[in-house]
Amino acid sequence: MARTATTGTVTNQYDVIVVGAGAMGSAATYHLASRGARVLALDRFAPPHTLGSSHGKSRIIREAYFEHPLYVPLLQRAYVLWANLEREAGVPLFTLTGGLMLGTRHSTVAAGALLSATQHDLPHKVLSATELQERYPPLRPPPDTIGIWEPRAGVLDPDGCIRAHLDLANQLGATIHTIEQVLDWRVDGDGVRVSTTNDEYVADMLILSAGAWLSQLVPDLTLPLTVARQVLFWFQPVRDAEQLGARNFPVFIWEHAPDHVLYGFPDMGDGVKVAVHHEGEPAEPDNLRRTVGDAEVGQLRALLEQYLPAANGPLLDTAVCMYTNTPDFHFIIDRHPRHEQILIASPCSGHGFKFSSVIGEQLAALALDGQPTLDLTPFALSRFAKAPIP
Repeated sequence: MARTATTGTVTNQYDVIVVGAGAMGSAATYHLASRGARVLALDRFAPPHTLGSSHGKSRIIREAYFEHPLYVPLLQRAYVLWANLEREAGVPLFTLTGGLMLGTRHSTVAAGALLSATQHDLPHKVLSATELQERYPPLRPPPDTIGIWEPRAGVLDPDGCIRAHLDLANQLGATIHTIEQVLDWRVDGDGVRVSTTNDEYVADMLILSAGAWLSQLVPDLTLPLTVARQVLFWFQPVRDAEQLGARNFPVFIWEHAPDHVLYGFPDMGDGVKVAVHHEGEPAEPDNLRRTVGDAEVGQLRALLEQYLPAANGPLLDTAVCMYTNTPDFHFIIDRHPRHEQILIASPCSGHGFKFSSVIGEQLAALALDGQPTLDLTPFALSRFAKAPIP
């Protein structure tokens, strides 16, 4: 059981300190606590909140992963862990809708999803444009469009998932400090010492999972990270409301032009959610532009009018979050190159929430056992050889 921290550096001792208690950090805190570790989680805000990357009312989870087949084993474990969390927390966290990956036969999204599905023998169907419109009448696919349909895709509740991880971690004895900003950390013998706006703490291991603020926490490294603003929209259907509901309509990711992707969710009671993937303006996490302009709404309306016109009704809501991107858009999960007791987790380039359950489990294994149970080598820092770490 984790000890509650008290004033003074002698008694503020933990096995692991987790900095950033959003998607990845909350999961890591839970898995560490479930293994009996004395763990302290620190966050400058109060998760779940709307100031980072893990909000927006819903997140897609999908198995036929177009980004790369190497993610599929992680996803399959993530599905198990989300189901376990849902059962243990006693609250619904996942809604099954099925999913469509749409594009031309040679598009990144459709071809990549088909590759993952065939390589890992996943249930799926390849649908022509005609079949897509027959099956999902609100869609307006061009004739050269195909859809890779997968039955296990659906929607996670990000706030609910973070809250469940933190609440269960707290019940297991973890210490969770919110509205407490980390100012500095330094190696202290074989461990680490962390200074915050409130106190100072020591631990054997430190996990840095602060999302868009990660670079600020490792100024000694030149991490190749960029932060981008991401805008989310909710529209009220103008017709076919029942056909656009979660019982009848899937989550979708649609590469409507090369490297231009629209993604969306069925109406789950608050409108059809849609957004453009990876086209956001550069951003600073402490100075993020949170207002949404008419031109941005117009861009989404034009896409809806072309591909999903039944959803192009009154604008119900918007939200702004952040993607923290690596050059290859794959994750970073690795040890600090000079300090084995420091683990760097994420950032996830706008597609990581669905993995947070399993990444949290793997971070706990790295911290407590010295090695993960799944292959994390694709996410090593060393892959950025062209921009060597000093």
